[in-house]
Amino acid sequence: MDLYFRDNFFNAGVTEILNEREDQVGHLDLKSLFGSALDVFGPQGKLVCSGEFPFLSGKWVVSGAGGEELGVLRSRMAFFSKKYTYETDRRGSYEIVSPAFSSEYEILDESENQVAMFEKVNGFFASGAFRLNNQSEMLDTYELVAVIMGVNAIQKRQRSAAT
Repeated sequence: MDLYFRDNFFNAGVTEILNEREDQVGHLDLKSLFGSALDVFGPQGKLVCSGEFPFLSGKWVVSGAGGEELGVLRSRMAFFSKKYTYETDRRGSYEIVSPAFSSEYEILDESENQVAMFEKVNGFFASGAFRLNNQSEMLDTYELVAVIMGVNAIQKRQRSAAT
């Protein structure tokens, strides 16, 4: 099943999570105009997970509904590609990779098998919109929404630091 979701231009407010039939299957609450924290809600409006940068940190931490840490996303130095690592406590480590000028990303497990993929599908003046296809049995689809929004937040920080 593919899910579609987007960022808001000002990083704040509620946005829908849609399936391929354009049915709402959840929503994102982008919590702050000045930060990058967010909550991901499932189909019944129930909090599934959250993502945020801890104070003075470049790591994106994904937490469960009860506040327990699910995983940590980090950017990795790479030439001619974009690379990130998502480390979970007991479910392994995952590499997120994309060629340098591509909007498509693969999520690979420790055996380098593709377990999910996502792509940026935004328009010229629109804020970032994403399509996620998750085949993983170990990573929840809504958790991956938080991870992808973390990739987006890290990229925003890197662009901001470069200017």
